Amino acid sequence: MFELAWPWIFLLLPLPWVLRWLLPAADSGDAALKVSFLGELESLAGRRAAVALPAWRQQLPYLVVWLLLLFAAARPQWLGEPLPLPTSGRDLLLAVDVSGSMDYPDMQWQGDEVSRLELVKHLLGDFILERRGDRVGLILFGSKAYLQAPLTFDRQTVRTWLDEAVIGIAGGNTAIGDAIGLAVKRLRERPAESRVLVLITDGANNGGEIEPLLAARLAAREGIKIHTIGIGADAEAGGVLQRFGFNTGAELDEPTLRAIAEQTGGEYFRARSSNELEAIGATLDQLEPVAQQPTQARVADALYVWPLSAALLISLMLVANNLWHAALPRLFRRRKQP
Repeated sequence: MFELAWPWIFLLLPLPWVLRWLLPAADSGDAALKVSFLGELESLAGRRAAVALPAWRQQLPYLVVWLLLLFAAARPQWLGEPLPLPTSGRDLLLAVDVSGSMDYPDMQWQGDEVSRLELVKHLLGDFILERRGDRVGLILFGSKAYLQAPLTFDRQTVRTWLDEAVIGIAGGNTAIGDAIGLAVKRLRERPAESRVLVLITDGANNGGEIEPLLAARLAAREGIKIHTIGIGADAEAGGVLQRFGFNTGAELDEPTLRAIAEQTGGEYFRARSSNELEAIGATLDQLEPVAQQPTQARVADALYVWPLSAALLISLMLVANNLWHAALPRLFRRRKQP
């Protein structure tokens, strides 16, 4: 279906004539000679003078150019058939811990030992791309919590921001309460049934200004469901650091994470390996979608380039014609010189 997005542009149609009427006539500065006996001069010269075109015919090409420019400015477009947008989905925020402990290489990915954050990037990235119909956002937290990506349907960009996250970008501590508080601020204006936060951490809260359980109560009051994921291998898993006597899983505060999930109606998951983390993603995929107001969209193909190109072509032809007529008398004068 053809449509003009800005048809009110045609109100500018009389603008050139209004300006001509308001502004004073231009003075070329050349003397003008008016001859009352033009017919006698023509007979003596043996030829007739060129007959001037009527004023309306002289202005016609410029009128066409002006109409084409207005038509292009009105944004002509061809609208396709209405396509339904997703009518169900969630507002899903992901809060990922990027504190120093997430750099521990105690996880396995395709036979190689990788850090906890690298494993989260591999598996959570695919989880993000599969959230068709959901608005997905990303919070990175360490000593402070920062909104890295607001809620958006552009899942690929959210995954890119996750892939570019680095250890320590938000500080070396773990502010779980601040991350939940920031999520509450971003989700509280969304429909109550669709507010979901997935929080991933490997430690206990040792930073920030809000206690995790207090932030969880605020989230529960706003109807935000929080799913918590504790990541990190057990001491007996035999990772690189465990071989030297370090228990990298000892810092994980499972009771607090479990209490956060219970207070908000979510679930707590323990991810000790890539298989467990992948299974957690599959479980989260089973969340029931919430019906939202159905909407439709039409694909619009812009057509302004055609009238704009026609106006440019006619303008170039007018310029070429004026240059030719201006150069023609000079050419004849050069030929008559001895």
